Amino acid sequence: MSIAGVYVYAIVRTDAVLPADAVGVGGPAVPLRTIRHGRVAAVVSDAPHKLRARRRDLLAHQELLQRLADDGPVLPMRFGMIAPDEDTVSRQLADAGRDHTAALERISGGVEVNLKAFPAQNALATLVTEDRKVRRLRDEARRRPGYEASLRLGEAVAFALAGRATEAGRRVLRELTPLAREVAAGPDVEGCVLNVSFLVDRGAHERFRATAQRFADGHREHVELRLVSPLPCYSFVTGVPARTTAGV
Repeated sequence: MSIAGVYVYAIVRTDAVLPADAVGVGGPAVPLRTIRHGRVAAVVSDAPHKLRARRRDLLAHQELLQRLADDGPVLPMRFGMIAPDEDTVSRQLADAGRDHTAALERISGGVEVNLKAFPAQNALATLVTEDRKVRRLRDEARRRPGYEASLRLGEAVAFALAGRATEAGRRVLRELTPLAREVAAGPDVEGCVLNVSFLVDRGAHERFRATAQRFADGHREHVELRLVSPLPCYSFVTGVPARTTAGV
C-alpha cells in the first residue's frame, strides 16, 4: 500500500490511551499512533493512497472517535483530513497547543447532541382544519379541479407545513438551550427548518433527550424532530489545518 501523508483523526490530551484493538482507515486497516507535543497529542495513521469515502472507512473513522470520546475529551477531525507529514502535525500542535488545551478543557465531560427539525408530513388533516387559506384552496380545487388549482393548493400546504415546523423549532430551541452548555447552528439541510447542535454534560444527556422526546410527542402534528447523540464534539472545536483527500 502506498502512503499519501498522515491521516489525522483527532486531537486528545497527551495522556490519552488508544483503544488496544482500534485500527484506522484503509484496506487493510492501518495501525494507529500518536504524535505528542506538550499537553496534547494527535491521533494519526499512515494515509492510504486514493482514500475514498467508502462505508468501511467512514465507520472506522467514526467508531474510533466515539471510543476516544468515551474515555475523555476529543477534538475530532472530519473524515479525510490528511497532513503532508508528521513534522507538519508536530508544528501545528506546537503552534496551537495552548488553544487545543483550552478547547479540550472546555468540552471535557460533554457530548454533542444534534437536532434537526422537519415539517410534519402526516398532519394534512389537522392543517386543513386549522389553516383557513389551505382549507379555502382545497375547497376550490374540489369545485374546479385542474393543474393550477392543485399547484396553488400544494404550494400553500408546503408553505404552511414549513411555517408550523419553523415555529415549533423556535420553541424547542428555547426549551432545550438552558439544558446545554453551548449551542451551535449547523449548515442548511434541504427540507430542514432547524439544524442545531448542543454541547451537553454527559451526565445530563438522558434528561436532555427525554425533554426533546416529550416536545416531539406533544408537537408531532407540527414538526418532526430527529435527534442524534451522543456525538464527538464536531460543532464546538476547531481542527488541525490539513488538506482533505480528493473524493471526500
